[in-house]
Order: sequence, then C-alpha cells, then structure tokens
Amino acid sequence: MAKNKTGVVYSTNPDFQYQYEDEDPIIDTLPPQQQKLRVRMERSGRGGKTVTVVDNFVGTPDDMSLLGKALKSKCGVGGSAKDGQIIIQGDFRDRVITLLKEMGYTQTK
Repeated sequence: MAKNKTGVVYSTNPDFQYQYEDEDPIIDTLPPQQQKLRVRMERSGRGGKTVTVVDNFVGTPDDMSLLGKALKSKCGVGGSAKDGQIIIQGDFRDRVITLLKEMGYTQTK
C-alpha cells in the first residue's frame, strides 16, 4: 500500500522531504465513566423489524465489538457493531441501559 504524498508530485531537490498524510488517527477508547452513550429504538428502514441502537461510542472498533458482543449475549439475541453503532435485535432499551450502567457506563440515557 503506497503512502499518500500531500502537495508535491515530484521534486528534483535532493534534500526535499515529502509530507505524508496520516493514515488513520489512533482513537483511544474513553473509560466507561466518560462515555456518553445514547440508547434508542429504531424501526424505519428495517422492514418493520425493531432494533435497539446504542450510539456515541468513542473508541476502537475492537472495543466497540466487544461491548456489542457482551450486550448481545446478555440479551440473548443477535446484532452487530459497525459504523459507530451497536445494533441489538429487538426492543431491549430498558435492559440495555441497565446492563450498561452495571458495566460502569454511568452517563447512559
């Protein structure tokens, strides 16, 4: 994979230093007490199926996936964790909020 050079295509100066774009900024996962997660129910655009969506997770995709896996197993249903959202199949808003608060996510609504 080639690195993207910014601004200059080619230089004949032997001392010239290319500047490269940063690939992906490293996002540290905030501790659970600082996360401001929002839980909502969604039905539109899903063929009438009801899902519970957890938004505003700040952290790495791996940590979000682990949290999603824990919530899915505690609720006993399927779901996914992608695009900054954790999706749980079914209407489990109250249960998800209770589970998140037990896990230390105190600012959950």
